[in-house]
Amino acid sequence: MTIKKDAFGKTGDGTAVDLYTLTNARGLTARVMTYGALLVSLEAPDRQGKLKNVVLGFDDLKGYLAGHPYFGCTVGRFCNRIAKGKFTLNGVEYKLAVNNGPNHLHGGNIGLDKKVWKAVAAESAEGPSVKFTCLSPDGEEGYPGNLHVEVVYTLTQKDELRLDYTARTDKATPVNLTNHSYFNLAGAGSGSILGHELMINADRYLPVDDTLIPTGELKEVQGTPMDFTRPFTIGGARLDQVQGGYDHCYALKKSGGELSLCARAREPKSGRVLEISTTEPGVQLYTGNFLDGVNGAGGAVYRKHDGFCLETQHFPDSVNRPGFPSTILEPGRTFKSTTVYRFYTK
Repeated sequence: MTIKKDAFGKTGDGTAVDLYTLTNARGLTARVMTYGALLVSLEAPDRQGKLKNVVLGFDDLKGYLAGHPYFGCTVGRFCNRIAKGKFTLNGVEYKLAVNNGPNHLHGGNIGLDKKVWKAVAAESAEGPSVKFTCLSPDGEEGYPGNLHVEVVYTLTQKDELRLDYTARTDKATPVNLTNHSYFNLAGAGSGSILGHELMINADRYLPVDDTLIPTGELKEVQGTPMDFTRPFTIGGARLDQVQGGYDHCYALKKSGGELSLCARAREPKSGRVLEISTTEPGVQLYTGNFLDGVNGAGGAVYRKHDGFCLETQHFPDSVNRPGFPSTILEPGRTFKSTTVYRFYTK
């Protein structure tokens, strides 16, 4: 196992960005950078042992700085959407950036995905890792409290990429963190992911309004095109029944915050399988509906449905929905979350 650190360019204000390459004993390779605490690439073997990058991204920092659909980044303070960009906490109304139609999305205009994080690399028996840390100051993007965030990427000897999140605050504030990688198990730039088979360990999902805000209902998936309780191909007639494509949160079958199975995706031709476990109560399935010809790594052009996201998280708009699991972090308490991406072939 190895860790390699390289310069990856500078931001517009001259801040240096570093790239870390993690490799485990079996050859699985992850590249992560300090801008956005972001997963740049992830090489996994197919059933013949051939390595290919399976996440969408860019060859250099310029692609990320120019603006992109959250490829691989750490998203927060609050991932997903908050209705009308506002919420009330302890009797105080907070107004956030409205950056997605009438709503707030993924932490606002300058969320955690656009910050340069501090990083420390380490090696352990479990595998090589990088710990990223960042401060989001009180009032940033309208949120209360100084929020200290930590994300640790570990590439284990079991062919897992493990993400451990922690956060602390000095004032009550909403926290909902995720990684926003777009996967294509045939290889990034290989075309559509509609032939992938997907299972999601959830029998309920959150219906949304026409601005993609949950209605508050948790609806049974049985008998609907939202049903992935057993493996189904993502594309086909079922997808045609979902207006705009999949961009919905699922309520996972679990109790408490234990690490448990979230989803499993398989690409039949390569045999690559991605299995996700998480401590989070939900996962957002997004099928790259808004990819519109993004010029990506290696000369690839990413188009609609060329990648899928499985964003482990608390439910969207939880701050305005008392019936949803709480996303409020109080001073003196620590937010903790873990998601594990395991790769194998079948």
